[in-house]
Amino acid sequence: MPAVEGGPLADEGLVQLLTPSGERVGHPEYDAYVAHLTDDDLRAMYRDMVLTRRFDTEATALQRQGELALFAQALGQEAAQVGSGRALKPQDHVFPSYREHGVAHVRGVELTQVLRLFRGVDHGGWDPVAHGFHLYTLVIGSHALHATGYAMGVQRDGLVGTGDDERDTAVVAYFGDGATSQGDVSEALVFAAVNQAPVVLFCQNNQWAISEPTTRQAAAPIAARAPGFGIPAVRVDGNDVLASYAVTAAALERARRGDGPTFVEAFTYRMGAHTTSDDPSRYRSSEQEEHWRRRDPIDRLRTHLEARGALPAAFVDGLQAEADAFGEHLRTAVRAMGHPSSASMFEHVYATPHAGVEADRTWFETYESSFLDAREGSHR
Repeated sequence: MPAVEGGPLADEGLVQLLTPSGERVGHPEYDAYVAHLTDDDLRAMYRDMVLTRRFDTEATALQRQGELALFAQALGQEAAQVGSGRALKPQDHVFPSYREHGVAHVRGVELTQVLRLFRGVDHGGWDPVAHGFHLYTLVIGSHALHATGYAMGVQRDGLVGTGDDERDTAVVAYFGDGATSQGDVSEALVFAAVNQAPVVLFCQNNQWAISEPTTRQAAAPIAARAPGFGIPAVRVDGNDVLASYAVTAAALERARRGDGPTFVEAFTYRMGAHTTSDDPSRYRSSEQEEHWRRRDPIDRLRTHLEARGALPAAFVDGLQAEADAFGEHLRTAVRAMGHPSSASMFEHVYATPHAGVEADRTWFETYESSFLDAREGSHR
């Protein structure tokens, strides 16, 4: 990638197809990747972003009401997630961190299953194989290695570079700018580069690693690190859903073709808190937050669709009704989640039966049954 001046927050060289005011601008390399998108496709992206935003709003409210132990918002990052997620093919596989709610939605994951994790009911209630979407990873950066290893397996299974569009497979790892300060991500870059693994390393640079700004983590753009490992990199306006789609589609195409990994830095902004246990007012200004609210990714696409005359009132009204029903569904489903039994900790530890785990389960059940039931005055 060309040299970029101005440090890690520079907006020079960002791939952009929609300006903050919603104006479509051309790009010599990436226009081809969005040329086939119709107004229906753009409305579908808009719907995905609106529903992802509603999920964020409802989940945050549920946490404040004591229904969730914690929640990690994706507020402001909807374009980067929906755009990149829609570039995936069914056979591709995603390794998310813990705030890729928009990608989960696009991959067909029932988002109430995501909330099972944040309620503490289980570690993730969906089938990663069925959705091509792995379970959330709370250990910062570790899943970049998992994704690279999976991609190396795909490569060795002969699922890359065959020329069959329904067979060739790519892998995506989503992580934040803070994760790039972890050794696991650097190790993943090494393995991906030397093995030419079919993996897209997708960094959502939302400018904050909890309370530390990107400027405390890097002196140059995050993407500038990748070429040092031998991996091509691209920086994209992460609040532009079209550009996020195009850049990811190109990187995925390259991976499926057998040409190796790509590092994508989606430059965006975390409009909400790091998690619901965080208070961003302690470390950033309201003026900065307002600056980025005026660059809201949903507003950008809506303005573009309105200018095209492609956002009829019936669609808007229908989407509002759908979002309201979705919110009610989330509230009802979360409140109906029961408490897992203590013995459930022994389930899903290994893919196949394991003698050690079964012995522990038997001991634990005997141990639990030895306690006096205070309600009945007898042993359980």
